Amino acid sequence: MATFSLRVTFLLVTLFFLPLTAQSAGCDCSEDDSSRNKTEARKLHIIAIVTILSASAVGCAIPALGRWFPAISPEKDYFFLIKAFAAGVILATGFIHILPDAFDKLRSPCLPESPWQNFPFAGFGAMVAALGTLMIDTVATGYFSRRHFKKAAAAVTDVDVEASVEAEREHADHVHMHTHASHGHAHGASMLLNAASTSQLIRNRVISEVLELGIIVHSVIIGMSLGASESPSTIRPLVVALTFHQFFEGLGLGSCIAQAKFRLKSVVTMSIFFSLTTPAGIAIGIGIASSYNENGQTALIVEGLLNSASAGILVYMSLVDLLAEDFMNPRVQNNGKLQLLINIFLLLGAGLMSMLAKWA
Repeated sequence: MATFSLRVTFLLVTLFFLPLTAQSAGCDCSEDDSSRNKTEARKLHIIAIVTILSASAVGCAIPALGRWFPAISPEKDYFFLIKAFAAGVILATGFIHILPDAFDKLRSPCLPESPWQNFPFAGFGAMVAALGTLMIDTVATGYFSRRHFKKAAAAVTDVDVEASVEAEREHADHVHMHTHASHGHAHGASMLLNAASTSQLIRNRVISEVLELGIIVHSVIIGMSLGASESPSTIRPLVVALTFHQFFEGLGLGSCIAQAKFRLKSVVTMSIFFSLTTPAGIAIGIGIASSYNENGQTALIVEGLLNSASAGILVYMSLVDLLAEDFMNPRVQNNGKLQLLINIFLLLGAGLMSMLAKWA
């Protein structure tokens, strides 16, 4: 419930700032109108909404199919390869696509020299977002772990009391003491195994929630930028690049959701929410296209700061919560072939996503 409220609040805050991006702050930097074709642009926008929505949904759904198809279950070793590839995509998205764009916007000549030209706000914003993600990550994991184990401890105590009373009725004192002690040792070992499994499950759930939050920030922004453009020559390569971009990001997010073992309703909700963010951004961009000035001061500042924050979140999540956790997993450390392959897939994901920066 808390996570859902966080999503809704963040989306409302983002939508609150969107009308501001439509206001021109009187900057002399004007847009190039020579390549505009509104009719052709609208056709491409519709194609973009359909293709990006489909690619996002398919990418996010593939890992979730492991519920019904054991061959693609998160328990398989090659699932590490899928996650490494997807983590490379997310890492390149943060470093190659989003952070440079944030620097460009916040260092634009259309912004006043003071303070925007005198301080690296994009890097600062990314750092603050990464630190904030770390704090949210650790606090949320600790909170949900403590809450779960308090409930579990209370339930175990009640069960042990009932078992002890029943045993006293049915056994002699000596036999009861021996049996109950043996049961206590077995139960203690089982509790330790369950605790470790539950801690990892809680960790995976927090990771998937925070990762989705970071992804939807820039998904709305890139969708809005695409929707606001009325230049077919600009839109065409963006549609292709963003389709692949959203597919691979969906694959990464879907992998985390699959490992978190949410209920089916939650999996569907999170997948739909991710799939709709970029198309929703495109629709918003279309709505404000007539008055939107991408070189307006407010647009540059809001988009630049949100992009820098998104970059910080994605870089942190990919390095700390996805790559470090999987690369240090005993199943990877004890398998030389898997260790080699996971590095190759990481480089492939980061390299292919970096190549897309040529078009988007």
